[in-house]
This record gives sequence, C-alpha cells and structure tokens, in this order.
Amino acid sequence: MKIVVLDGWTLNPGDNPWDEVAALGDLTVYDRTDPEEIVNRAAGAEIVLTNKTPLQEGTLTRMPHLRLIAVLATGYNVVDVAAAGLLGIPVVNVPEYGTASVAQHAIALLLELSNRVGLHGDAVRHGEWLQSHDFCFSKSPLTELTGKRFGVVGFGRIGQQTALIARALGMEILAYNHRPKDTPPDLPVTWVDLQELFASADVVSLHCPLTRDNGGFVNSRLLSSMKRTAFLVNTSRGALVNEWDLAEALHAGKIAGAALDVLSREPHAPDNPLISAPNCIITPHIAWATREARQRLMSATAANIRAFLAGKPINIVNGEFLTEELGRD
Repeated sequence: MKIVVLDGWTLNPGDNPWDEVAALGDLTVYDRTDPEEIVNRAAGAEIVLTNKTPLQEGTLTRMPHLRLIAVLATGYNVVDVAAAGLLGIPVVNVPEYGTASVAQHAIALLLELSNRVGLHGDAVRHGEWLQSHDFCFSKSPLTELTGKRFGVVGFGRIGQQTALIARALGMEILAYNHRPKDTPPDLPVTWVDLQELFASADVVSLHCPLTRDNGGFVNSRLLSSMKRTAFLVNTSRGALVNEWDLAEALHAGKIAGAALDVLSREPHAPDNPLISAPNCIITPHIAWATREARQRLMSATAANIRAFLAGKPINIVNGEFLTEELGRD
C-alpha cells in the first residue's frame, strides 16, 4: 500500500513522528508540494494525505490508483469532494483534535486585545517605562471582560469550548448557529440571530466552517452594526471576513480591534489591507498547532487509514457523492 503525504511539515516539523502512519504501508513524506508537482509525486499512490495542498478534479482524474484521500485537518475545502466521490474516492478528515488548543488561542487573542500584554511588554523592553514619570503607564486602553457579552458564531465543539472559557472570565454568552444546537447544561447561553449578535456583543468570535454560502459574510453591514468598543476574533477561516471592509472599519474606528489567526490567503498577500490596519493582531494560523493537538491529529489520521483498510471507513465527508463500494482490497 503506497501512501504519500503531500505537505507534512506543519504536522511534523521534527517533533511528531510518522511512525503510526508508516506502519500501514510504504510511506513517502514531502514537506511541501507545489500544485504542478502533485501528480508526479503521487504517481501510483493508493492513499494520499494532504493538509493544504489542493486536490481538484483535474488533478484527481490523473491519479488512477488513488483509493483514499485523508485530510490532515478538520476543514476539507482544499479537496474537490464531489469530484472525488464521483471517482469513487472517499475523503476523510479529522473532526476533533484541536478543540482545546484552538479555544485557548481564541481566548489568548481576546486577552491580547483587552490587555495588550505584548504591546506593553515590548514597551518595557525598549525602555519606555524608564522614561515614565509615574509608577505605571499604558499605551492602549485596557478592558475588563467580566460582565461583557461574548458572541459565538458557530456553536460546535470549538465554539462551545471557547464559550466555556469566556464564561469562566465572567462573560455573558450569546450564540448563533445556522442549525439548531442543544445548549450544554453547564453553559448558560442566549440564542440570537446573526444581526443581533453582532449588534449586541462586546466580542464576536468566529467558529464556523467556510461554505459556498458564507464567504465574506462579515462585511461592512455587519461590522457597522457592532459597538465601537467591540472586538472581532477569528480562529476559523479567513475567507469568512471581507478583509477590505474590516480594514476600513478599523481605520474608521467603527470597532475597537480585531485579532485573527487566519486570512483569506496564507501566507498573506503583500497588499493585504489588514497587515497595516490599526488595532489588528494577526498570528500565522497557529491556533491548531500545539504539539498535543498535532499528536492527536497524527493518531487520528492513522486510525482513519486503518479503518479504511479494514473495510469500515470512518469520518467520510463526501459520502453523498460516492458511487463505489468502499474499503475494497
């Protein structure tokens, strides 16, 4: 069984061995793969693993031996799942591995917006405290979160975990989900529509998947409805946000700040307007990347492959498109 990993560096930069996957077949790992290299590198592969390397219809039709695509992530929009299904190729993902890590990062971003620890730490390091006439000084307004409203857009595992931490900080939880969700018994939640959430929340935190219908939904209309003192946090998908509209809102002071771990293009385009926008904190898509989360992702990927080889595939995301029996020897 030939297994090829197209972009393995982010999952294993040296501290997260491929041993569990290697035990399941003849494994080749590439750190990174350009689109024009995919077909050549995956030639003869029956199982291909990808994180962000795109597998679109034109590529998939040139991979006749392919039997399984394993996405090294929860989001799978990098794969044309419909085309794969029509070719009889199941696509599997890892739906739960980074819940705690992503929620932790979302709250870290919020705390940076509210307390600006990094900003003030850098100021001390650069000697600004020495120049102060008082025993303390601040370079940015500081915000107490207790009693504020924390709005969660997308109330799945990560959204709920983030809300639990926000609740522990004394915040009131507002939630919106495009499909009804049960309210966790230990988490008081007020359900509101999307417009009300943006208008009422002191913090809006995005935790929804990117679909064909919601790209750029955080636009000037919703941003203009937010409080001028409100923060936007996004650890989900960059393309959920209209970046030009957000940059304009920040420059105009329509909201107090934004903190993002994701952008519409990664690495970002040189002219991305958010790079120079005021009160905008950007981290390089690392919310998922704690060692603990990456170890869970590696083990879950191996489990996905084992289940497929046993003829009982799990975590299939394109079942509605599949036209052939799965797990055949």
